[in-house]
Amino acid sequence: MSEEIEVEPPSLREFQGWVLWLLHGLCLFIAVGHIYVAFDPFISEFQRNAYHFAGFAFLAAVYNPMVRGQTHNRRLLVIDVTFGALVAAAAIYIPYAETPIYDRGVDLILLDWVAIGLCVLGGIELTRRLTGWVIPILIITALTYIGFWGQYIGGMFSFPGLSWETIAFRSLFGDDAMFGTIARISSTFVFLFIIFGAFLLRSGAGEFVINIAQAIAGRMAGGPGIVAVIASGLTGTISGSAVANTASTGVITIPLMKRAGFRPAFAGGVEAASSTGGQLMPPIMGAGAFVMASFTQISYEKIVAVAALPALLYFLSVAFFVRIEAKRLELKPMESDGETLGSAFRKGGASFVIPIASLITMLVMGFTPAYAAVFGILAVIASSWLTQNPMGPRAVLEALVMGTKGMIMTAVLLCSVGLIVNVISTAGIGNTFSLMIAGWAGGNLLIALVLIAIASLVLGMGLPVTAAYIVIATLSAPAIAGMISDRVVIDVLVAGTLNDGAKAVLMLGAPETIALLGGPIPLEQATEIIRALPLEVAAPLRDLVVPAEAAIAAVLSAHMIIFWLSQDSNVTPPVALASFTAAAIAKAPAMQTGIESWKLAKGLYIVPLLMAYTPFLSGDWGVALVIFGFAVFGIYGLAGALQGCLERRINWPMRAISAAGGIACLWPGLIVVNIAGVVCIVALLAFSLRNGHSAPLPERA
Repeated sequence: MSEEIEVEPPSLREFQGWVLWLLHGLCLFIAVGHIYVAFDPFISEFQRNAYHFAGFAFLAAVYNPMVRGQTHNRRLLVIDVTFGALVAAAAIYIPYAETPIYDRGVDLILLDWVAIGLCVLGGIELTRRLTGWVIPILIITALTYIGFWGQYIGGMFSFPGLSWETIAFRSLFGDDAMFGTIARISSTFVFLFIIFGAFLLRSGAGEFVINIAQAIAGRMAGGPGIVAVIASGLTGTISGSAVANTASTGVITIPLMKRAGFRPAFAGGVEAASSTGGQLMPPIMGAGAFVMASFTQISYEKIVAVAALPALLYFLSVAFFVRIEAKRLELKPMESDGETLGSAFRKGGASFVIPIASLITMLVMGFTPAYAAVFGILAVIASSWLTQNPMGPRAVLEALVMGTKGMIMTAVLLCSVGLIVNVISTAGIGNTFSLMIAGWAGGNLLIALVLIAIASLVLGMGLPVTAAYIVIATLSAPAIAGMISDRVVIDVLVAGTLNDGAKAVLMLGAPETIALLGGPIPLEQATEIIRALPLEVAAPLRDLVVPAEAAIAAVLSAHMIIFWLSQDSNVTPPVALASFTAAAIAKAPAMQTGIESWKLAKGLYIVPLLMAYTPFLSGDWGVALVIFGFAVFGIYGLAGALQGCLERRINWPMRAISAAGGIACLWPGLIVVNIAGVVCIVALLAFSLRNGHSAPLPERA
């Protein structure tokens, strides 16, 4: 990441002289080492993950003081360096201890205990420094739950407890442990794409994004706001961080929006809402796409492919709000600054377009994301020589250092979250929690989504988005996937086409349905039957009835829904970091900006509903495009109803009609209703153009 968009706490240490060069040398070693291992995995996956944590744990301890604000305390620096070195040494020791531990029958010696303790303590302490107290508290709570107090809980969450030796071993060794699957994602895909993003930024791609957005939308009504939407979407392709996007593009787009006549709070809200979409935008999606691929065993290529239309729909939803607000305030297009598509591409287009196109091409051809990212880095270097900002050796080294420094928090966070995921897996909390959600919701998918949205918002107040997604997906994705699959089972019951094996399972689990299985069953009755089934009956019934493609789509939809809802904390008060960052740039009240961004980001709720109730993520592009087309009209109608304007301002009865038309466009499974909604929105749009109010509104502060 470049210095202009780095999101670092004010207490981050800065170094000079030989110490700076030493740290930069370590950053270079870490970056080059990861790139080399991507091509020549001469060490085991477990070793790579442990060394990955070791390097970033040391950097985290050095750059982030134990006591916030004590950046110049030399004694504290010595303590931090010592602590970081001990944690790094412990992590390096662990792979060498693996074979002897197994040879002894998982009998830990003193040195093993010390090393494991230092790794766990390092994860707890360093996440406290980097992200606050929530993750450390969750780790401590999780570990003590399976070791001590879980046995005293009654009911579904009672856990008999494990020995501390077993807990210590499982915390670091195994697929779900600290150096397991999530650490593997961090040490391969995520880090390589972070480096790729750093190279893009160092090559001048950030400036190109702003220039191209201004050339496309700068002279439209509400153009500066639409520039923010486009720029944030393209920047999200690079960084995948809402706060980083806000800080980087916001310093340009927010003043532009204010000069164009938008209220400061609205301008900040537009930037925050647009930047939040950066983590939804393929091909990077923060770390979400890689974690999702690991959780679901669905290919990364399929995930980013089906994520494209929903992400575009989200950015269109924000753009609609911007244009409608511009029309409501009757803002005039801004004067041209002389930037054109041609001039933008000549300045820096090659270093953005060629690497991104190369990356996507390699993914489509079947190369792994790691290989694609490395070749993308080489493409950035080569294509930069076709621009005004060619990358020489110094620029390459700077990009490697920036990429490593930009990865510190993510690396420590993802490895440490493995401690929580391991406990969830060991204790079976995920299945228990899924059963609870299904029970609370009564089998109703909409209620389940509301519960998960609330949980995502609450958890997101203290966790970074990716961590919130990991925790919530581990707990609740199976329940959501099951409910989505149940809609297929219900449709089969309604059609009366249940196969013999499924009939046998249903008769065993619900004998009272025997008399109904001879033919079609009314929708309400079929829904009631399926919702009442216990999991031990519902699960095999789904396996027998739901086609494999539909089952995969259900799992993908469940994870994508949770991932989208996890973004909500970026723009929803009381804790809305992207909104508050934008408010500071806009010089607007933080809470008012948060409310504006929350309203503008309504796509975070609408699109997940489409994923849940329609085959939007089925992989069938024809079906997805139809859903997308109706959704465009539906979201435009809802935005008009909320803002009281389409192309011109509309009165309250027309706002009600616009809302009804928007909902009709989005209603799942009823094409006639969808078409009627489109006709309604188009008619309202034509009417507002001919008969809308035209008196300007008073300017609001």
